[in-house]
Formats: sequence, C-alpha cells, structure tokens
Amino acid sequence: MSPTPSPARHASRPSLQKLFLTGLLTLLPIWLTWVVVKFVFVLLSDISQPLITPTLENLAATYPRMAWAAEPWVRTVLAMLATVAVILFSGVMARRVFGQRMLRWFEALIQRIPLASTIYSSARQLLDILQTKPDGTQRVVLVDFPHTEMKSIGFVTRVIREQGTGRELAAVYVPTTPNPTSGYLEIVPVEKITPTDWSVDQAMSFIISGGAVSPDTIPFSPPAHESAPTSTQ
Repeated sequence: MSPTPSPARHASRPSLQKLFLTGLLTLLPIWLTWVVVKFVFVLLSDISQPLITPTLENLAATYPRMAWAAEPWVRTVLAMLATVAVILFSGVMARRVFGQRMLRWFEALIQRIPLASTIYSSARQLLDILQTKPDGTQRVVLVDFPHTEMKSIGFVTRVIREQGTGRELAAVYVPTTPNPTSGYLEIVPVEKITPTDWSVDQAMSFIISGGAVSPDTIPFSPPAHESAPTSTQ
C-alpha cells in the first residue's frame, strides 16, 4: 500500500495557477520586446522593399545560382539594412553644413505642397517639442483618463486659451502601451492636469514597459495652488 502524501509535501507543490502566473510574468517582457522590435522591423523593411525587391529578382533571374537572393527573408533583411544605412547616413549629413542646406532645400520644397506641408511641419514640430526641454511648462503630465479616479501619462505639446473666457487649455498627447507612436490627443484644462518631474525618456520607458520601469514615486492629484504654465511656442 502506497504511503499517503503528507499535507506538508502537498502544500509545497506549486499550484497550476502559480505556475501559470510565473510563466506569464516570465514571457511578458519577451513579448513586449517582440512587439516593439517587430513594429520597428516591419516599418524599416517596408520602406526599402520597393527598391530592394526588383533588384534581387533581376539578380536571381540573371544568375540562376543566386536564386536564393529572391527569397522573402533575404529581401526583408536587406531592405531593413538598407533603411538603417539611409537613416545613419541622414544623421551624419544632418550634422554637416552641406546636409543642413539639403534639408532646408527639402523643407522649402515640401512647403509648396499643400497637404504634405501640413503633415511634415506638424510632425517636425512635435518631434522638436519632445526632444527639447520645456520652457515654463512641464512636458510630462498625468490626465484623468478614462475617469477621474484613473490617470494616464501624457505629453503637453501646447497651451492654448479657451475662446471667450481666456481659460488656459493644454493640448496633451496620450500614447498607448507598448507602442507609443499611437495614442490620443486631448484638450485638458490646465488646472486639471497633474505635473510630474519625469523626463520624456522616463515616461517613454514607463509606457513601453507597461509600467514596470518607472521612478519610485509619482504625483497623483493636481496641486492645490499652481502657477499657470506658459506656451512652449
């Protein structure tokens, strides 16, 4: 007759729920990393695909021994590498006088195209705002979303005034997790936002990690008395 397992041995065995939670917490950072890397990977490879794909197909047709060059994974890898090379080259050129002149010429050309000028100037201004330190306005704030008992991280991009009353309103971009390139644009009264002392890098780490990477403290309630922020224009 087999011995009956003691309660102590039975209690020491991890339950199925604990094993599931442990496995989930182990795989979650890997999954978040994969989502972000996959997004960047697909974005970079798609930019150069129209140029890389015909070149590799012609190469494979001319030289049968290089038929492997037309494989989808080869096209994807080379397209991504080509895009990364172009980005690095653009960064190098942007630091030189000739590159700055070319950029100004390109921006002047874009300004002549009605729809393209609106999109380019708006995107350029948003990136410039996020890359520079605010002057009189805290960049990283908390806003009530989806209700007053919950907060979301947001970036103040501009302070405007309400027509008629002159009340200050903040344009706040609220990114989503784990992909901060998508999000919401909200117009929030300045007295309703909660300023933080976080930098943009800290806020981005907080968003991409799903809240796992963050400073030890964060304000939750708006201060009772706060001087109104000024415009970042």
